[in-house]
Order: sequence, then C-alpha cells, then structure tokens
Amino acid sequence: MMHGFIPSDRYFPYLTWTDIQAMPNKENVVIVQPMGAIEQHGAHLPLAVDSAISVAVLGKALAQLDPSIPAYALPPLYYGKSNEHWHFPGTVTLSTQTLLAILMEVAESIYRAGFRKLVFMNSHGGQPQILEIAARDLHQQYEDFAVFPLFTWKVPTISAIATELLTPKELELGIHAGDAETSLLLSILPDQVKMDRAAAEYPLGEPQNGVLSMEGALPFAWMTRDLSKSGVLGDPTTASKEKGDRLLAALVTGWIQVITDIYEFSLPNAYKLQ
Repeated sequence: MMHGFIPSDRYFPYLTWTDIQAMPNKENVVIVQPMGAIEQHGAHLPLAVDSAISVAVLGKALAQLDPSIPAYALPPLYYGKSNEHWHFPGTVTLSTQTLLAILMEVAESIYRAGFRKLVFMNSHGGQPQILEIAARDLHQQYEDFAVFPLFTWKVPTISAIATELLTPKELELGIHAGDAETSLLLSILPDQVKMDRAAAEYPLGEPQNGVLSMEGALPFAWMTRDLSKSGVLGDPTTASKEKGDRLLAALVTGWIQVITDIYEFSLPNAYKLQ
C-alpha cells in the first residue's frame, strides 16, 4: 500500500487530475507535506525514525479529522538535510540547496494546481530553518499562498504530557533517539525497535557555564560525533510503549487542531486596508 499510515481517501497521489480540477474551494483545501530524514538514531532505532513519526502522526490525525474539512497528504519526503549525522553509516543527506529547491518546486506545483494552503510538517530537528526560508520566499513570490513551516513536536498538546513522562534532564538534553522518540517508535513501529541495544548517552563536552548551548537561544554549530559516540543524545532505556501511546495521542490531538485552524485561516492583509 503506497499510503501506509495515511487514510487512502486523504492521500493526494490517489486523486486523478480531473478530481483536482473539479475540487471545490481549493483555496482552503489543506495540503500537507510530511517530512523527515533517513539518518542514524543509535544502535536501537531504525534510520527512518523522523519520517515514520511524521507519517504516523499525520495519518492518525487525518483519520480523525472532521470529514467536512478537505485535507490531503502528499507523499512523504523521506530524505532531509542530515549532514550533522553523516559520520554514521546509513545516513542519507540532502544539501541545503537541494532540499530548498525540492520544497520550492513541490510548492510551486501545488500552487499551480490551484491550492493556496500548504503545510511543511517536519519531524527532523536539523532542517526547520530551511523550511522557514522556503515558506517566506514562496509567500513573497505568491502573495495569496499561505505556507506553514511547522515542527511536528511543537503542538501545544504535547508539553504537559512530555513534562509528566520525561525527566527534566531528558526534556533538556534528550534530543535524539532518547526516551521520547524511542517510546513513540515502540508505539508506531515496535518491530523495528531493538531495546536490547538501547544505551543512554548525553552530550559530551557541551559548555557547562556561560550563555552558549547546544540548542538554546545562543547555540553553536555541532556535528553529532562531537557530542556522542553512539549517536544517541538522551536515555532510551526508560522508553516504553505506554509512554509512546500517550505521546502519540497528544500529537494527533494537536495536529487535528492545527489542520482545522489552517483550514479556517485567512492571510492578514493590512496593506489592503490602508
């Protein structure tokens, strides 16, 4: 099945060109581009973690979305900008220029078909800035095009659950293949998780004093092997399917709200009011 986690009636490639030509209210139809990466996630998780999370969360959200809201998933963009992990075998990375070009050209195709709302739904922490650049440039080029560069994990419904389930140290430093991602994979792809290989490793050599940090307001550039020998940044040994089920449910609830809000969204146009 090409659609995988995505409901077949919400999978954009299953439409015909005449379906799209005849589609009503295309300016408010929500088109979602799920995005991830193919990159190392330690010895216990598959390369597809980020991509799997995007597709599973989106698929379950679309399955529960109000049927009256028109929303469709594009085929997942599995490859991303993953060069921070390229010292680890199996990582496949696109350059900044290639990923940006792909996003621009996909978006232009969607616009040309008559759609005016596009979501970049990204689950890989190494590329949000590229999505933001693409979204801004697309809106500059097409003033009636609403483009949303969103991170899967940033929906408001996840904060309270994450605080309840994860330790303060894991919330701060468990950014890759730790408790949260491992738990979520135990929920959505349990057969691909090798818990007997799970080992905790937190960043090595990160500045302990001053204002600089790995992912904070004043970050420094790093490669994964600068900080971790195993490729893990966090503690996957405490992960469980039960945690993953709760994280997944919170993410799905959040994304139902996100898609609903985007469907109802109108671009601000203060310049037209002057």
